[in-house]
Amino acid sequence: MDKLKKVLSGQDAEDRGGLSEVVEASSLSWGTRIKGFIACFATGILCSLLGTLLLWVPKKGLVLFAVFYTFGNIASLGSTIFLMGPMKQLKRMFEPTRLIATIVMLLCLVLTLCSAFWWHNKGLALLFCILQSLAMTWYSLSFIPFARDAVKKCFTACLA
Repeated sequence: MDKLKKVLSGQDAEDRGGLSEVVEASSLSWGTRIKGFIACFATGILCSLLGTLLLWVPKKGLVLFAVFYTFGNIASLGSTIFLMGPMKQLKRMFEPTRLIATIVMLLCLVLTLCSAFWWHNKGLALLFCILQSLAMTWYSLSFIPFARDAVKKCFTACLA
């Protein structure tokens, strides 16, 4: 468990400098981090589900769906900040193995809101939400060793 705490909080292979000691002294306890992660992730799931239900509201359903679904995905993504810290999260998001998934995910978040607010196009909003989910899944799989390779092999076997 201690090894997991060190890896998730970014303490595993880092050099201990004066700045990291200051940051660590003011950081949250492990229990508080877990509670924050669970609360933020649950809020994200709840918002995404609420957005899906609000899609069927006449006239304003698309805007409500886009806002709640996108906010839910942002909250779910942000929940890992409690585990790793904001700077480590940003560094890991833009590592070469996750760069494309991160860019596609962030772009789809923005395009979902654009399609709802400015373009008023339900089809595009739904398409970008689906792409959001796929990009978020691909991004999440990058944290599990060999998960992306397993998914690629699975799809290759299914399509062959």
